[in-house]
Amino acid sequence: MALGQFAYANNSNRFLACAPLAEQPYAVCGIPFDGVVTNRPGARFGPQAIRAASLMLCDGIHPVFDVSPLEHLGDALDMRLPNASPLPEVRAHIERQASELMARHHCVFLGGDHSVTLSLLRAAKARHGGEPLALVHFDAHCDTWSDHFGEPSGHGTWTYEAIQEGLVSAAHTVQIGTRSSGERAARDYVADQGGQIFTARDLRGLDGSALRPVVTAIRERLAGRPVYLTLDIDVLDPAFAPGTGTPEPGGLTSSQVLTFLEELATLNWIGMDCVEVAPAYDHAELTSNAAACFVWTYLAGRVARAEA
Repeated sequence: MALGQFAYANNSNRFLACAPLAEQPYAVCGIPFDGVVTNRPGARFGPQAIRAASLMLCDGIHPVFDVSPLEHLGDALDMRLPNASPLPEVRAHIERQASELMARHHCVFLGGDHSVTLSLLRAAKARHGGEPLALVHFDAHCDTWSDHFGEPSGHGTWTYEAIQEGLVSAAHTVQIGTRSSGERAARDYVADQGGQIFTARDLRGLDGSALRPVVTAIRERLAGRPVYLTLDIDVLDPAFAPGTGTPEPGGLTSSQVLTFLEELATLNWIGMDCVEVAPAYDHAELTSNAAACFVWTYLAGRVARAEA
């Protein structure tokens, strides 16, 4: 397989129709890799779909933050990856390219399967002084299994690996929306290590002001620390995001996720990824539209805070 075979081809269709990446403070970059999915493949095409969906955001002025990230944003297009190589080699390519981008820009990465986040955390930790980062993790799955169906690593182990490597502080890790089946040791791993978990069941029926106690608890736990955000689109119920590889019924609504992103915008975010969008299983672009809106909201929040 040729290097970059699945790299984004239509360079004119950039996220939010922004300019090519140059000296802008914010950057988006695709990671077209889904080599370790466990159910339905296709997340390597997620970056394309998210970019296309972002074009409906028009001039990009956010209704809550009243700013647009458009003039502050550049699109680095997709990473060039050896998709048929072993996972450690692919991760090394991702880490190197992410490090180069993070040295110049505040980055949002479009996945790709969730295994890519481990490389991004390695790059982010090195960039931000080498101390373990705080982490906010939206997901249907805990991703804290110690192996990946017999393999040592994959898209269901990266959180466990990140804590074991000291990339993130367990006590400053917050998981939101988890609900899949799994053994207790994996499901509760973050909490057992001193972190915090808000399962989808915990959040049922809560939105808007009803989420305030949860938002307050997260703010208090993570205040003052560099925080990385990873958002697996399957945190949403399949009614809102059918286009993903491992859908789990009983998930969050789009409005719940937006409430979190808007209300947590004051945290010291250092970067974000949005992963596991698999457009082959989408309907009416529901999933890619949600992903584009979440990324846009995150970026608008960063611009608003910078301009405050």
